[in-house]
Amino acid sequence: MRSPIDNREPRAAADSDRRRLLVVLGVTSAYFVTELVGGYLTGSLALLSDAVHMLTDIAALCLGLLTLWISTRPASSAKTYGYLRAEILGALLNGLFLWLLVVFIWIEAAGRLRNPRPVSGLGVMAVAIVGIGVNAFSAWMTSTDASGGQRRGMAIRAVFVHVISDLIGSVGVLASGALNYFTGWTQADPAVSILIGCLVLYGSWGLVREGVDILMESVPSHIDLDEMRNDLLAVSGTEEVHDLHVWCLTTRQIALSAHAVVAADADRDRVLAEMCHLLQTKFNIHHLTLQLERDNRREHEPEHF
Repeated sequence: MRSPIDNREPRAAADSDRRRLLVVLGVTSAYFVTELVGGYLTGSLALLSDAVHMLTDIAALCLGLLTLWISTRPASSAKTYGYLRAEILGALLNGLFLWLLVVFIWIEAAGRLRNPRPVSGLGVMAVAIVGIGVNAFSAWMTSTDASGGQRRGMAIRAVFVHVISDLIGSVGVLASGALNYFTGWTQADPAVSILIGCLVLYGSWGLVREGVDILMESVPSHIDLDEMRNDLLAVSGTEEVHDLHVWCLTTRQIALSAHAVVAADADRDRVLAEMCHLLQTKFNIHHLTLQLERDNRREHEPEHF
């Protein structure tokens, strides 16, 4: 028995994510211009560097929007799963892009520690306060779940990580501006930049790891395979479950394939219906391929699980 992939709900969720990303893109672009002008007028390298950071976020938003659009394209005879994993690839690239950005931040911070430059601390604080408000709004837009209780897609979660790093960066810029203005400590900016880089790495690690797990078709972290196997074996008439595979098509769709040996006198239709109901209600798996067998064919199959 094989259930078809239903793309309607993921497509609706992707449309919701796309609308949110468009709003965040508009707000981020406006603040990028503000920060660029503010950095030029105040002579703050911190603001100019953060403006470059914002520019990378604009690129990340555009990449997220592109991958969301690609992921909703229909399946074809050549790509029977469609383009669902385009979102995963985009999110993974975004995560790796953040790591490159951290390297850039640390290189710049090292240079500023050696050769600190005077800046207008008051102007830096003013622009940073605006940045905190803008990034807090963007974080709210990309953190809340508007997809009917489903998990957020990786594209919007990747943008959320970027936005959080921006929010932390704005707080850091505010702190460095305050220290510079009130104490005259010119090395506050590079010291804060190094800390920001560490926090960005910490925040993006989970995103990169999840993307790699999905591409490697690992079992989703919230599913206990042994528990699932025992639940399937508990269905009356089931004698054995083998070749049980569970993997993510995307963050919103999980697929499963399995072979089950049923008793000779068991009602195969009932067993199949109960297994499907169990997997759909308890584990939220709707793309199923279940093969019911009268005898154990495990020895004829290449791998045993």
